[in-house]
Amino acid sequence: MTDVILLEGGTGQELLNRSADKAPRHWSAEYLLSDPDLVRAVHRDYICAGARVITINAYSASFTRMALLGEADRVPELQRLACEIALGARDAAGAAGDGVAIAGCLPPLNGTYRPDRVRQFAENLDEYRRLTALQAPHVDLFRCETLSTADEGRAAALAAAETGLPVWVSWTLDDAGGTALRSGESIAAANVALEGIAVAAVLANCTSPEAIGAAMAELAATGRPTGGYANGFKPIPRSFLPGRTLAQVGVRQDLDPDAYAAFALDWVARGATIVGGCCETGPAHIARLRDLLLAAGHRIVSPPRRQAG
Repeated sequence: MTDVILLEGGTGQELLNRSADKAPRHWSAEYLLSDPDLVRAVHRDYICAGARVITINAYSASFTRMALLGEADRVPELQRLACEIALGARDAAGAAGDGVAIAGCLPPLNGTYRPDRVRQFAENLDEYRRLTALQAPHVDLFRCETLSTADEGRAAALAAAETGLPVWVSWTLDDAGGTALRSGESIAAANVALEGIAVAAVLANCTSPEAIGAAMAELAATGRPTGGYANGFKPIPRSFLPGRTLAQVGVRQDLDPDAYAAFALDWVARGATIVGGCCETGPAHIARLRDLLLAAGHRIVSPPRRQAG
């Protein structure tokens, strides 16, 4: 019926849930240093669950975030490790890893869920260019994700597009209804900000599955492939302080693998061709989604991968 690209679930929260270290100094990037085998296992488990895209564990390994710890000079090391571990996990997955694409990660630079903290376009563009230079030699595409303002999305997309690799842009939406970004900008206005940039897909992520469903028509209106990967959090407070997620945000108890997959199948019915999970979804969610997609007659496919050389 529909060719669907199946993404992995959340990586940072899955690492936190599996690790004995519940207060990592570098958040998800901490495990690149302290427990690379754990990072590799999470990637591999998602591949074996059916994911056709694995995103490098570099969400918190930005220059801005590491500068808060006085360790901006470690960013190249962390980015290298994130790429090497993802590539190694794909190899270790054997036949299950055939066709799996490795995605680079361009996250919000000055705090997740806080559009009021997004810096000027030129400053963001400069840092995104520095990150893409580190990631581009190793990845097949870029996911510019969890972006809360149109301007932030444009900066990330432009830097990624300059590498010549495919670019996906994913907005984080207002949990209340899915009709706007967390900045209050409309989805239509955000998509206008991407005009003139070679963006291969537009998605929504790290918001409620209900909001993503409500947004699907506007996302699809661009004519680009679209989709979503929701979180399992209760609504994010506008006063959210980056770095203290679980102390401020509750986890929903009604999104087991079956319930989550039902939402994602509805997105596909509304036109989505790229689906997966974000925070508080794990390999079991992806495996169940895979099974139900196939049972419904859909075909799970891989995105284009970079050509050797």
